[in-house]
Amino acid sequence: MSRNRVKPIEQIYDLYTKEDFSVWKLLYETQINSLDGIVAEEFLKGLEILNFNSKKIPDFKKVNEKLDIISGWGIKTVPNIAQPKEFFTYLANKKFTSTCWLRSMEEIDYLEEPDMFHDVFAHVPMLTDIDYTSFFQNIGQLALEVINDEKKLKKLQRLYWFTIEFGLMETPNGNKIYGAGIISSKNEMKNAFSNKSIKTDFNVAEIMNQDFRIDIVQEKYFIIKSFKNLKAVNNLSLNIKEGEIYGLLGSNGAGKSTTLNILLGFLSPDSGTALINGVDATDNSCLLYTS
Repeated sequence: MSRNRVKPIEQIYDLYTKEDFSVWKLLYETQINSLDGIVAEEFLKGLEILNFNSKKIPDFKKVNEKLDIISGWGIKTVPNIAQPKEFFTYLANKKFTSTCWLRSMEEIDYLEEPDMFHDVFAHVPMLTDIDYTSFFQNIGQLALEVINDEKKLKKLQRLYWFTIEFGLMETPNGNKIYGAGIISSKNEMKNAFSNKSIKTDFNVAEIMNQDFRIDIVQEKYFIIKSFKNLKAVNNLSLNIKEGEIYGLLGSNGAGKSTTLNILLGFLSPDSGTALINGVDATDNSCLLYTS
């Protein structure tokens, strides 16, 4: 079935078939019922704002018109999963890549490659939240800076994986899902709330050194307090003179490790500078820390 599938580079709404609408309806109703009481309010609000429902496949043109007003974001149609440079370039420019084709009814329970349901149902509603999209765009901008540095790019991909795809949020009513990889998978939902998986506080340094696998449910999930928590270091200004000693104090996720990683040249700030003796720590870490 998939070998003969047409994968458009733009959404032509009139080409959707009755089977397409039936597939969307079944997938939507199955997932939305499973998410009852366990998904972040920001996601549900996004569904309402964009008027997503089981009866109608989202029209990208109409969705983009609303997103542009709310957050300045939009959907960019691609035929397959975008390659890293293309994907991060679009993210940096407030565009989220998505396919516009749907699986067949025969493939309803298993698909070798992702269709539009994961991208549109699980990701796009979150594009209505300003704090979330600010972090999303920052990942794209940072990734482009290190796109040719495999080690640094891998660290950013881990950050993306454990937040955008598999993140949890702490609320007064318990942990809630905001990661698209959990939202679109019943197995991940069950695993995220079971005693078999590890749940731990959001910590940028730990995440960037945490490996993951794409072929199994996750072994560990990281929990944020809010989407503002995703800004690891915000409005930090320090001027430390020679001979002075400073201690960085704060709760988990406050940005202590991230600050040190920036000063060591392991991470690049998305804005501002980190200077040591007048030398940019990001671009000249080898000169600063070699004897």
